[in-house]
This record gives sequence, structure tokens and C-alpha cells, in this order.
Amino acid sequence: MAYFSDRKRGLDFMASLRWPGGKVSCPHCQSEKVSFLSTREKWKCMACHKQFSAKLGTIFEDSALGYDKWFPALWMIVNAKNGISSYEIARSLGVTQKTAWFMLQRLRLALQAGSFDKFSGEVEADETYVGGRAFKMNSKQRARRKEDGRGTINMVPVAGILQRTTEETPSRVKVRVVRNAKRREVMPNILTTVRHGSTIFTDALKSYQGLHHAYTHEVIDHAIAYVRGKVHTNGMENFWSLLKRCLKGTYVSVEPFHLSRYLDEQAFRFNERKDCDAGRFKKAAQGIIGKTLSYLELMDGKGGDDLLPCATGAR
Repeated sequence: MAYFSDRKRGLDFMASLRWPGGKVSCPHCQSEKVSFLSTREKWKCMACHKQFSAKLGTIFEDSALGYDKWFPALWMIVNAKNGISSYEIARSLGVTQKTAWFMLQRLRLALQAGSFDKFSGEVEADETYVGGRAFKMNSKQRARRKEDGRGTINMVPVAGILQRTTEETPSRVKVRVVRNAKRREVMPNILTTVRHGSTIFTDALKSYQGLHHAYTHEVIDHAIAYVRGKVHTNGMENFWSLLKRCLKGTYVSVEPFHLSRYLDEQAFRFNERKDCDAGRFKKAAQGIIGKTLSYLELMDGKGGDDLLPCATGAR
């Protein structure tokens, strides 16, 4: 907070992220003939005569908040082991809780991995369900949501894939919201994430049957045992434990169509856990470019996972 309280320092850092080579170019016409307007902290293009700021085309676009709010918030979210609530952000930065919640949703978008690198070697695949239970909700919440026969209400299935620790890298995960845990949802996710020929460890869920055609498939039946030598899914179970501890302990309630961004947040912290605080911050800051999220898109569900129906918001 002390470092970015200097407006010029925050602008210079943002400009270094936006234009790594140091040469500012117009995002509209790509011309490098620009002049800086110090009174407005913007640039003006001499070719198309349009003005632009370093926020244009980033998650900060159309935000009246300065970098003295945005960058400390980014630091806090990537370095809080169990997540950080909008109320804590609001108290720390001196903004309203609604503003802090919107900031966190935008920042989570910056934490999306967006990597097309496939996992290989020893890989674990598992699924879990995220959602509330009927006995923990009041009558209005119960009436608003549909309860199934197991005492769960609108629980959302989440598929996860973990590449085990190697000599070069620690274990890494990729998680995503899916429609259901059936084979037609689970199999394509694995095929697009894991290289053919790898060894995959799963539980006895029937949705994983057929993986032996492309992979070495080892199955552990949890009705009999949880570990058989190298055959287990304990790495993925560990991530689910961290995720649910974060959701239940810090965020309390997350609506389904916002869930994908919370998954991105937890996956980022897990994958970068061996890095230092500054390293995580710098890597997260590089993800703010080329991503935008307006409040209308957020509340329409377009800023989240389009697999799920719209809801009324999240805490």
C-alpha cells in the first residue's frame, strides 16, 4: 500500500505491464506517435487523435479506482492462503463492500491460467460437488432452490486433474465446472488436458471407463481402500479440501455461475505455492492484460461459466 500510494509509481508499473518494451503504442491504430497528458494521466495518439489510458483493454477498464487500490488488492488475493473476503478488502482499502466484491471478481479473472500445455507423466483425475446443504439454509433459501433426495441443493459438479510432482516442477492442477459427472463430460476434459500415453489414476466412477485406450489407467476403489502403492487420488483430494475450506470458511456462499472464477483463484495459489509473495504478485499482474469484465456481464453470468444458470450474486 505504501509503495503504490505514489500515483506516478503505480502508473509506471502499469505501463511496464502494458508495454513491456517501454514504447507506448495506441491500442486503436497501433501508432507509436503518442504524447502523454500529465494532467489526465492519459496518452493522446497523434495519428487517430484518440486518447487512451493504460487501463484500456485490461480488467481495470472503466474503473474510477486508482492503482493505489487495485495493486494492493491483487497482492492480498494472491497471497491469502484461504482467500480474502470483500469485507476485509473494503476495510483495508477504504472502499465499500460492493466495490470490493466487484474488484475481487475482476481480479479472479486475471488469475485464469489460460495455458494450453498438457499434463503428462503421473496424473490424477477426480470430481467433487460444491454447494449448500438444506439443513444449513433458512426457509427462503430452501424455497428459492430446488432440493434433491440427498439433502443437497443445486450442488455443482467440478472436475479436477492433477499432475503429480516431478523433479522439475511441483504438482499442478486444472479445475473446471462441468454440467455433470457423466462420461460425456468427464472424458473430453481429460483428453484435452492430458497427453496420450500418460498414467492416470482415478476412483471407480464408471465415467472413467474407457481411458485405457489412450492412457495407462489405474483404478482405486474407495469402497475397498484409499491407497494401493502409487494408485490413489490423494493429491486431488487434498486440493478439494483446500478449496472447500476456502469457500466455506472465507466466502461462505458462492452462487453457481460465479464459481468458475473462485476455482481459478484457488488453482492459481495452489500452482504457485512454491513461489514467494512478490513472485505470485508479478505473475498475477501479467494476467490483467487483454481481459475485461463489466458489471453487467458479471451479473448476466457472461463473465462466469455459461454452463450454469444465472443467480443473484455471491458473497
